Parts: sequence; structure tokens; C-alpha cells
Amino acid sequence: MTNASIRKLLVAGVAVAALSVAACGKKPVEAAASDAASDAAVATAASDAAVAASAAMAASSAAADASAASTAAPAAK
Repeated sequence: MTNASIRKLLVAGVAVAALSVAACGKKPVEAAASDAASDAAVATAASDAAVAASAAMAASSAAADASAASTAAPAAK
């Protein structure tokens, strides 16, 4: 083998190793921060939905109580 052939094989091996390391590397900090922000947004939305559902149930209960009270009271003449 000549020096040129060995050099080409060495460069190809280094390129394959670099691609392998890049593919198996950790996530960049920006991507991890983006994932954390996305998770926080989902948690906030779920919390807001639970609060809204609770408020809707309270309003429905109050409306039912008001309706029951108005049918139980005699009409003023």
C-alpha cells in the first residue's frame, strides 16, 4: 500500500468516527431547554383546564341551586 492509500483510509475512518460520535451525542442545550419549556407549557395548560373545569362545575352547581330556590319560593303577586 502506498502512503496515499493509507492516508485515504485514515481520513475515511476519521470521518466515519466523527459521524458516529455526532449521531450518538447528547442533545444541545437549546433543544433540552426547548423540551423543558414545552413540558412546562403542557403542564400549565393541563392545570388551567382543571381550574376551568372546576369553575364550570361550581357555576353549574350555583345555577342548579338558584333554579331550585326559585321553584320552591312562591311567586310574588
